[in-house]
Order: sequence, then C-alpha cells, then structure tokens
Amino acid sequence: MTVHVTDIPESEIEFTAVRSSGPGGQNVNKVSTAVQLRFDIHASSLPEDLKARLLRLRDHRVTEGGVVIIKAQTTRSQDKNRQDALDRLEDLLKRAQVTRKSRVRTRPSKSSVKKRLDTKTRRGDIKRKRKTPDDY
Repeated sequence: MTVHVTDIPESEIEFTAVRSSGPGGQNVNKVSTAVQLRFDIHASSLPEDLKARLLRLRDHRVTEGGVVIIKAQTTRSQDKNRQDALDRLEDLLKRAQVTRKSRVRTRPSKSSVKKRLDTKTRRGDIKRKRKTPDDY
C-alpha cells in the first residue's frame, strides 16, 4: 500500500509563511512568500513501518526529533511555494516506501575461476619475459 500526501490529514501538516532569503528588492522585505512545512513523523497517522523508514532516511530535512522541515521559496507566490513544499514531502514519502531487493549471494563457477587464474598466469609470464635475463 502506498501512502501519498493526500492521505495525510491537513491537521498533521503545519505551514508557516516566512520571508524569503536572497535578492528580490522591496518585495522580499514586505511579503512573506516563502513557506515552511513542518511534519512530525512520530505524531502522524502513518503506518509504523513507514514512520521507521522515514526516520532512517539520511536526509537533512528530517531532524533528530523526527520532524520533517521543508522550506519552499522558489516562486514569488505563497500558494505555489506551498504546493512545492507538499510535492517535496510527497517525494520524501515515495523514497521511504521503496524497498530494495535483497542481494542473493552467488559463487563463481569453477570454469570462471580457472579462466581468471589462467589469465593472471599468462599475464605474469608476459611480464616475466620482458625482463632481461640474469644469466649474462
């Protein structure tokens, strides 16, 4: 079962409007267009295994206390930045839900081992024949 951002109740996602950093003229000083999304993993209604996977992710947006903090400030519109933050949370959820296939240990065949050792021996012979003989 895959979980999407739309499955999470809006009460669990907290949005805060903040001022954007960087250049932007007078608009950057007056209008709070950047959006900061906060999502507490522990207090969420997500399944326990997904919570554990989210906490195990090596992502700078997940704090030590298990809170996801995403700051979106790419556009001058607060609504677009809000949607961008939700999209990034969606990507984080998708990444946490991907399960890697476990590796099955295999042994090389006898013929491949023999072939590798023969090649090494042949290569060593070629290098040995390049040397000047010690008999002189």
